[in-house]
Amino acid sequence: MQASRDRTEQAESLARLRLARSEGVGPATFRRLLERHGSARTALAALPRLAAASGRPLAACSEEDALREAEALARMGGRFVHLGDPDYPPLLALIEDAPPVLSVLGDATVLKRPQAGVVGARSASAAGRRVAEELSAGLTMGGIAVTSGLARGIDAAAHLGALNAHGRTIAVVAGGLDEPYPAENAALQARIAAEGGAVVAEAPLGTAPLARHFPRRNRIVAGLVLGLVVVEAAHRSGSLITARLALEAGREVFAVPGSPLDPRSRGSNDLIRQGAHLVETAEDVLAHLPQAPREAPLFRVRSEPEAEPAVSEDPPAPTDASGQLLELIGPTPVAVDDLARRCHLSAPAVRAMLLDLELSGLVEPLPGDRVARSAR
Repeated sequence: MQASRDRTEQAESLARLRLARSEGVGPATFRRLLERHGSARTALAALPRLAAASGRPLAACSEEDALREAEALARMGGRFVHLGDPDYPPLLALIEDAPPVLSVLGDATVLKRPQAGVVGARSASAAGRRVAEELSAGLTMGGIAVTSGLARGIDAAAHLGALNAHGRTIAVVAGGLDEPYPAENAALQARIAAEGGAVVAEAPLGTAPLARHFPRRNRIVAGLVLGLVVVEAAHRSGSLITARLALEAGREVFAVPGSPLDPRSRGSNDLIRQGAHLVETAEDVLAHLPQAPREAPLFRVRSEPEAEPAVSEDPPAPTDASGQLLELIGPTPVAVDDLARRCHLSAPAVRAMLLDLELSGLVEPLPGDRVARSAR
């Protein structure tokens, strides 16, 4: 009897994967088909008739393709978590377009933990990265898992802050789990999965992280968390899209104030003007995290959302070490030693480059062995 039940459950899980991967079946359609037909197997059988009646391109994913993906994910050490499974994150299930299936590397049970998102600029300043690290470390010490998007800059700093504090962190990626992006964060992705966290993807294996996938990734980040912290976000940035989605899902939104001279802080400062909680420490976040999401947001993000840039349109990598160093320096003073640590260069090399940047009028030295971007 138990063996028969197990076979039935396995067949239904495979059918759900096939239905989720079928052409023309998005999250909303997936839910409607299950509600109408009662099971994924019955819904798959009905697809040809529905396609003929509606004129829509509804093509079922083959059993062979679904098995191939399942076997490849298993070889990676991953697993699927289906909408309705005990391990499916309960807050994410509340959003209208919850992913029908998630591919997960690491500990899938961490997805059910209380979470806070920490997101922000890719071309983040050293000060912004430090804030993200310290906030994330404090949140994990308060029993909250840190969720972000594994992008360079603030996202990577948030994951590292949680890991270095021996906490749990969840990375939501835009492509398949076998397509780490950016490539420089492949080791970080592996570390998250190995150290008690989880890496999550909605897209099938082999999916490249294209521009249209990032807003979908952002809705998962927003749906997983009780609250979202924005650190260094320019106007019309992907981080503001995530903030808007979090508000629409009834989540709390927080923002770290930044220098008005730094365009990377204009979006986050504007969130505070609109009513987001001002954040300086992890305690500011922990004090306002709800036990459950609200039904409606308290305010709306005024800036119009814009799709995240295509992979090829990301801010280009610095062409030399001096450019990399300058990218880390904003109007907020930062210690020279901190810059050296983040650049993975010797202190004398960093000081030599800082001298060149100072002579070029790009940075200015400050008391306490600190520097800042020149206001000239």
